[in-house]
Amino acid sequence: MKITWLGHSGFRIEIADQVLLIDPWLHGNPMFDESNVEAATKGATALLLSHGHFDHANDAVEVARTTGAKVVGIFELVGHLAEKEGLETVGFNLGGTVSLGDVSVTLVGARHSSSLAGLGYAGTEAGFMISGEGKTVYFSGDTDVMADMAVYQDLHQPDIGILSCGGHFTMDMKRAAYAAKKFFKFKTVIPCHYKTFPLLAQDAEELRKGLPGVDVVEPEVMKAIEL
Repeated sequence: MKITWLGHSGFRIEIADQVLLIDPWLHGNPMFDESNVEAATKGATALLLSHGHFDHANDAVEVARTTGAKVVGIFELVGHLAEKEGLETVGFNLGGTVSLGDVSVTLVGARHSSSLAGLGYAGTEAGFMISGEGKTVYFSGDTDVMADMAVYQDLHQPDIGILSCGGHFTMDMKRAAYAAKKFFKFKTVIPCHYKTFPLLAQDAEELRKGLPGVDVVEPEVMKAIEL
């Protein structure tokens, strides 16, 4: 499995027979060099959207059209993209699981908000449990700590946590460390939704200190993490 950060909350995950792009914000993202768009999206099989905010969904139409990848996410959001933009989509809802080749993706809850310019209500915000190659990745999406996370651990037992932790719009490093330690048994934690803007956390040292015994990997944009 290869996990590549695209800056902010965007990721490219190469797992089993799939190349998944999660919330790829590639144009206007201060952390992403747009000369890397082709490399970041090459071979994409599916585009997973956690919610409708601009820094997660603004490039969905362009990326889907360029790559031919289907757009996967909450029913209302991807249904709008199918109706208005003619994209191939897979809409489901919280607790639902879809199969993408040899990978299964379950939509799980998050605690945030969700809207889309021109649409308004874009369904509820969400995270993903992504399983393949004998491993499970929890992508938290934009969220605060939730007691529901205990249920997600019991049901899915994720090995890898990709956690929003920049603060201000999501949980901060302290709260993310609390969530990871209180509810999960991660082997690896990858922070996201940080560094992008000055009001967000600029490093993950507090997260690392709060998770002794867990491999906290600060990602570098366009540098694959192999797990």
